[in-house]
Amino acid sequence: MSSVRVRFAPSPTGFFHIGSARTALFNWLYARHTGGVFVLRIEDTDKERNTEESLQILLDGMKWLGLDWDEGPDVNGDYGPYFQSQRTSIYQEYLKKLQDAGRTYERDGAIFFRLEGERYSEFDDYKKCEIEKVRAAPQVIDDKVRGRVERAEEKDFVIFRSNGEPVFHFVNVVDDIAMGITHVIRGEDHLSNTSKHCELFRAFGAEPPVFAHIPLILKSSGPGKMSKRDEGALIEDYEQNCYLPGAVRNYLCLLGWSPKDDQEIMAIDEIIDRFDFDGINQGNARFDEKKMAHINAEYIRQLPLETLAWMVSPILVKSGLMDTSSDEDYFQDVLRVSQEKMTALNTLPSLIGYFFTEDYPLDDKTRSRIFKKGDPVDRVIEFLSTMDGVDEFTSESIDAFFEDLSARNGFKKFEYFPVIRFAVSGTGGGPELLPMLEVLGKDRVKSRLECFIKKVS
Repeated sequence: MSSVRVRFAPSPTGFFHIGSARTALFNWLYARHTGGVFVLRIEDTDKERNTEESLQILLDGMKWLGLDWDEGPDVNGDYGPYFQSQRTSIYQEYLKKLQDAGRTYERDGAIFFRLEGERYSEFDDYKKCEIEKVRAAPQVIDDKVRGRVERAEEKDFVIFRSNGEPVFHFVNVVDDIAMGITHVIRGEDHLSNTSKHCELFRAFGAEPPVFAHIPLILKSSGPGKMSKRDEGALIEDYEQNCYLPGAVRNYLCLLGWSPKDDQEIMAIDEIIDRFDFDGINQGNARFDEKKMAHINAEYIRQLPLETLAWMVSPILVKSGLMDTSSDEDYFQDVLRVSQEKMTALNTLPSLIGYFFTEDYPLDDKTRSRIFKKGDPVDRVIEFLSTMDGVDEFTSESIDAFFEDLSARNGFKKFEYFPVIRFAVSGTGGGPELLPMLEVLGKDRVKSRLECFIKKVS
């Protein structure tokens, strides 16, 4: 097994943001690409915001995306506990190391980390007082995405608050050391913290991990980082809207990473094989919900029919279009002819509902367009009056019938198609007409054409 150990360290705050999911995914991909270990570590020290319900939302979202962890909640491992709220004794142990080395001091109840370097005073125009600053040696970070980054800290910083709680910088470094983390893959917004973290790593006598700061995700329009309030920002929304988890995961891969050949739709095994730091972009990634929807539609169209039926059945049952006594063969035939036109599972009741009920609405816009060039009802009457001549109601025989009918009446066969489709489905689009008519069956088509003529006459 590889020596690579990466971690995803979220705070369970009641939602699973797309940016956090992308960070988890990139860590997971790198672990799977290298044969390393993916650690899930929970930052649950904020007692007011972190609840069991919030944790469950996070864990469910991870599982839905297929991001299994090798160590962490429900899995354990040799480096636990994996909840920061349970690691107090470890933090106290590491704090004592700094205290014994003379690298801490207390002020106003808080514990500060003492930087090494030349100290001097500088006048602060805002506070109207002298402040102590430090000329510390710059921390040089060979970031796998950003390149060489050099930054020097100028002020000692708090590592324990006055209430006795350790701060983010301290616990992250301690946990990364104690858990043997070799690579830290996180958002670019954490890059400004890295010099502090490197100072702590070296104060503990530990070599810093390899850093890779991935680009931010920008909102779909306008400036700024995508927040939990922006549309499309929460993973649970995609699950509720019946997106395929593989499609969401595929799209998240493309938010800041590229396989460099413009390929977008990829199986997860191929993504794992191709994923590495050199494919991660430096520029920020802009969220595109239309692209997400497009990839989801492509995944739906590639599903095996049996899998599609298993996923769609509960949706149609919930909508009242199907029940447990519905004809399974007919259901499969409907999906077979409709799958190519499917774009989202949660819209299927409106896309294919007319296959399962005679009480389907007639779309007003389609009706206006069809009737704009005159009354097409005659085409319906011509088809209906002679369709008994179609013995086998298959796509091929129906097509031959349309050819003969149009030749006899002096029309092109495609002049029949729009109004026939509208009459039997109430729509102006959907599956190809001839396979759709075959699946509906001769008797059902005949009955619907008769009803249509009565409605519009």
